Amino acid sequence: MEHRRLVIHVIVRIVLGMLFFGAFFFGTAGTWNWPEAWLLVGIQFAVSAAMSIWLFQYNPELMKDRLAFMKRSAKGWDKVIIIGSIPLFLALLIIPGLDAVRYKWSSVPLGVKAISFFVIVCGWSLIFWVMKENAYLSRVVEIQKAKGHTVVTSGPYSLVRHPMYVCVISMFIAIPLALGSAYGVIPGVLLIILFIIRTFLEDRALHKELPGYEEYARKTRYRLLPGVW
Repeated sequence: MEHRRLVIHVIVRIVLGMLFFGAFFFGTAGTWNWPEAWLLVGIQFAVSAAMSIWLFQYNPELMKDRLAFMKRSAKGWDKVIIIGSIPLFLALLIIPGLDAVRYKWSSVPLGVKAISFFVIVCGWSLIFWVMKENAYLSRVVEIQKAKGHTVVTSGPYSLVRHPMYVCVISMFIAIPLALGSAYGVIPGVLLIILFIIRTFLEDRALHKELPGYEEYARKTRYRLLPGVW
C-alpha cells in the first residue's frame, strides 16, 4: 500500500511539474507555437519518468527523501539560500517566453541553441549518474547519521566533490539559451552565484561533520571545476 501511494505521489508530481513548466513557458510566450519549449518540456518529462522508474526499482528510500522540498534537518543558511533561489528560478522560467517569443528582445543563434540542448541532456545524464552513486543525495545539506552516512568517492565524485552542482549550474545557463533568450541568462548567473556560495558552505560543513571527508578532499582537490576550484 505504501509503495502504491509513493507511485501515485510521484506520478502526480511529474504531471504537475510538466503543467507548471508549460504554464510559465507558453503563458509568458502567449502562444503554443514554441518548438524549443516543447522540446525542453519533453526532455524534462522523459528524464523525470526514467529517474523515477530507476529509483523505484533500486533506491525507493532516496525517492521518498527527495520528494521533500524542505526538511527540519536543513542548515539555517541552506534554508535561506533555497528560499532566496525561488524568485530567481521563477524568473528563469518567465523571462525566456517574454524575451524570445512575445517581445523578441534578444535572439540566440541556432547553433548556440543546439549546443545548449546538448548541455542539458549531458547535465541530466550526469545527474542520473550522481544519483546511482550517492544514496545520500538529499535536496538539503544534512549529515544523515541515521542512515550511516559515509563519504562517496566513486563515479563522478572521483572527479569533483560536488558533481550535482556542476550539472545544475550548467543548466542555469543552458536552459534560457536553448529557449532562445539571452536576457534569461541574467537570473541564471545570479543562481550560479547562490549555488557557488552553497557549495562553499556545504563543503565546509562536510569537512567538520562527515568522517572521512577531509581525507577525501585531499585526494579530490576541486569542488566544482577541475584545475580551477
